[in-house]
Amino acid sequence: MPQVVYGYFPANGDGNDLVIWTDETRTTERARFHYPRQQSEPWLCIADFFRPVASGEPDYAAFHIVTMGAAVSDRCAELFAADKYQDYLLLHGIGVEMAEALAELWHRRIREEWGFAEEDGPNLAGLFRQQYRSGRYSWGYPACPDLEDNAVVADLLGAERIGIAVSEETGWQYQPEQTTSALICHHPRAKYFVAR
Repeated sequence: MPQVVYGYFPANGDGNDLVIWTDETRTTERARFHYPRQQSEPWLCIADFFRPVASGEPDYAAFHIVTMGAAVSDRCAELFAADKYQDYLLLHGIGVEMAEALAELWHRRIREEWGFAEEDGPNLAGLFRQQYRSGRYSWGYPACPDLEDNAVVADLLGAERIGIAVSEETGWQYQPEQTTSALICHHPRAKYFVAR
């Protein structure tokens, strides 16, 4: 069964780090994410999309985890074990694409809740060209490569409530497999980029 867990957290940038605070007082850190910075212009880092700690200004980050649930993964394992590879590949692919579609749908909902979804591009094709305000960054990609952060996100959101597990034994990948998480930045210039 598809499920989502998400939330908004007080946050600030601190150099190449994103600090997540325990509460609105912004006096105690709950979590810290470290991100790489581009080695050439424009020198971007995900932490740049948040107001700096030194500014004293409040800011917020959203996180979500979406999953297609254990049933898809269980059925994929059955098909694979029965040597039904074509059926396995089809179901696995559909599960992965549905997880991505749910992540995109929830990103839209977060933009609505933040109050700027009306800035989205005029059609579906624009979605694929990032014609909307905000960026959705998932771990494992160049701008946020550290898969260990999946465990931090799972802890922040209480992912066990929807049956999500992640650990070193799974290579910091979520279980069930058709699951993904993201950090959502509201900054108007937050777009995909490669940190190298």
